[in-house]
Amino acid sequence: MKKLLLAGMAALALSSCKSGMTTDAPMASSPVSAKIDLVNVSNDQVKVTINPGRISEGMVKFRLPRVVQGTYDVSDFGQFVEGMKAYNYTGQEIPIKQSADDVNTWTVSPASQLDYVTYLVNDTFDIESEGNSPFSPSGTNIDPDAYVLNLHGFVGYFEGYDNLQYDLEIMSPSNMVSASPLKATNTSESGNVRTTTYRANRYFEITDNPMFYGNLDVQRWMVGDIEIELAVYSPNGKVSAADLKTVMDKSMIAQKRYLGDINSTKFYGIYLYLSDMTDAAPRGFGALEHQTSTIVVLPETMDKASLNQTMIDVVSHEFFHIVSPLSIHSEDVHYFDYNQPTFSKHLWMYEGVTEYFATHFQVYEDLVDEKEFYSKIQEKIGSASGMNDSMSFTLMSENILDEPYASQYLNVYSKGALIGMCIDILMRENSNGQRSMLSLMKQLAQKYGTDRPFEDDKLIDEIESMTYPAVGSFLREHVEKGTPIDYEVFFNKVGLTSAAGRVETNILLNGSNFIMGPGSDGTHLAFTGLVSDNSFWADQGVEPGDMLISVNGTEITLANAQAELTKIAQLTPGSGNLKAVVSRNGVERTIDTPIVTSYTTGSELAVNPAANAAQTQLRKAWLGQ
Repeated sequence: MKKLLLAGMAALALSSCKSGMTTDAPMASSPVSAKIDLVNVSNDQVKVTINPGRISEGMVKFRLPRVVQGTYDVSDFGQFVEGMKAYNYTGQEIPIKQSADDVNTWTVSPASQLDYVTYLVNDTFDIESEGNSPFSPSGTNIDPDAYVLNLHGFVGYFEGYDNLQYDLEIMSPSNMVSASPLKATNTSESGNVRTTTYRANRYFEITDNPMFYGNLDVQRWMVGDIEIELAVYSPNGKVSAADLKTVMDKSMIAQKRYLGDINSTKFYGIYLYLSDMTDAAPRGFGALEHQTSTIVVLPETMDKASLNQTMIDVVSHEFFHIVSPLSIHSEDVHYFDYNQPTFSKHLWMYEGVTEYFATHFQVYEDLVDEKEFYSKIQEKIGSASGMNDSMSFTLMSENILDEPYASQYLNVYSKGALIGMCIDILMRENSNGQRSMLSLMKQLAQKYGTDRPFEDDKLIDEIESMTYPAVGSFLREHVEKGTPIDYEVFFNKVGLTSAAGRVETNILLNGSNFIMGPGSDGTHLAFTGLVSDNSFWADQGVEPGDMLISVNGTEITLANAQAELTKIAQLTPGSGNLKAVVSRNGVERTIDTPIVTSYTTGSELAVNPAANAAQTQLRKAWLGQ
C-alpha cells in the first residue's frame, strides 16, 4: 500500500501488500457461494449472502477481516455490517451471535443446520471524516456511479473453510462498466440486470482481487506479454483513461525492462478513483497493491503534470510488489490470519526495497534525470531524520500494530528505501558493478517463489550466503540493531558529495516538514517557525504565528484544510498569482504575488569533482549509464 499524505500531511508513505494462504480446510461437497446485490441497494447498503455448503461441526465462526493484506493497521470490517441473519435448510432463521469482544466475529450453533447467512454492508468512504475507517484504497464505496468493491469489505469467511473454492456472483445494472483482475466464468442478462459469476480458488483470492463497477472509463492494452487494464472514475469528468494511458504505458514499459526476466504476472489492473473532495469523498490518498492489481485514490483537483508523476510514483511502487511479497515472502505472509495476524520482520524488504525500486528505476530507465533522483533521495533522508533513527527495523516490523512501533511505520518508505539503496551500492561495489539489489531479489525469487515462504529468522543469513559479508554486516548493524546509517559513506563510494545550500521545496513545506499548524483562534491555520526558511512566504514578510485566513478567495479553516491545502500544494511556478489574506495580532493584510519556486535550506547531492575513476564507474553502473 502506498499512502500519499498530500499538502499538510506532507509525508509520503505506503504499506505493503501481503499475499497469503491458509491452512487446510475441512472437506466440503461444493465451493462456498457468495452473492453481492448491486441492483437492490437501499439506504446506501448492499446485501450479501454467503452459503458455505454442508458444515458437519456443531459450531462455526463467521468472520469479516480485522486486518487485510497490504495494510499494517486494524480495519475491523465487521463494524460496517448490519442485520446479520442465519437460515437453515427450510428457510427458518437460526441463532447467530456476534462476539461480545470482537466486532468481526459471529458464531452459529448448531452449525450443522446452517444453509446460509445474509447481512447488509455499509461503505467506508462516507464515514472517513468521522475517523476509525480503513485507508481509502482498502475501503469500500457504495454509489451507482462508482462501486469500489474491495471484497474483503463485503465477503466474509467461515473459520476453517477459507481454503475452499469460492463462487462469487455479482448482480448489477446491465449498463454498469466493470473491471477486475478476477475473470468472469459466466455472464447473463435478464431485463436491466446483469449477473456475473467468478471463481476464486480460496478466500485469499477473494480478498486479493478488487472489483470496480460503475460509470468507469476503461482502457486495455498490452505491455509485452502483460495485459494492462486501466479503469478511471472521475466524478466531474476531468480525467479520462486515455489521458493517463500514455504515461502509464511508458512507465510500465520501463518497469518491465528494468525487471528483465522477473515476469510473474500476465495481467495487471490499475483502478483509479478520483475524489471530488466533498464531505462524503475519500481522503486517504495513495494505493493498495494486490498480486495483479492496485486500487489508487487521488484528488480530482490535481493538475495534469502532478497527476501523471504521482501515478508513476504510486503505481510503479505497487507494480514492483510482484517481486516482493508475491515472489518472495515469509511464513507470516504465506499463512495470513485475517483476525490475529503476525507480521514479518522484513518490512525493510517488502516496502523499503519496493519503494527503492520505484524511485531507482526512473533514473535507471531515463524517466528522470540524475538531479531529480538525487533530490528524491535527499527527501527520503529528510523524512527519515524526523523518525526514530535508532529503532530496530526488524523489531518495528514484527510489532507494527503496536506502539511505539506503529507511529514509525512511515519510515519504511524513507529509511526502508535508503536501506535498499545502500545494499544496492554494496552489491555493485563488491561485484565490480555486475550485481545489484535487483539481482539479489531475483536470486531469492528463484529459490522461493510464490508457493514457498522463507523463514523469517533465517533471511539475513540467507542473504549473506548469497552475497557478501559486507551486506550481512550492514543488515545486522543497521536493520536488526538499528544503528543510524552514515549515508555520506555510501555517497562517497559512488563519487557523490552533499553540501548545504538552497534547495527547491513546496510552498507549504520545508523539505518534508509542513510549515503550518493550528492557529490560536482554533479556526484557522498559523505559520510555524519553519516559515522563516521558506522563501515564498518569507519574501512576502510572513512571520511565525501569522494566521492564514484565505487563499484565492476561499477561507482556509481547520475543517477544510486538507482539501484546500491539497489544491495549494499543487500550484506550480508560473501558473499565475496567489492571493492570500494573513492575520497578525488581529490585523489582516493581503498578499498578491506570482507563484514562483520556493526554496529552503538543505543539503544537495552532486557529483564530487574529485571523484576517482572507480567511484565514477560505480556511480555509472548504479545509475544505468
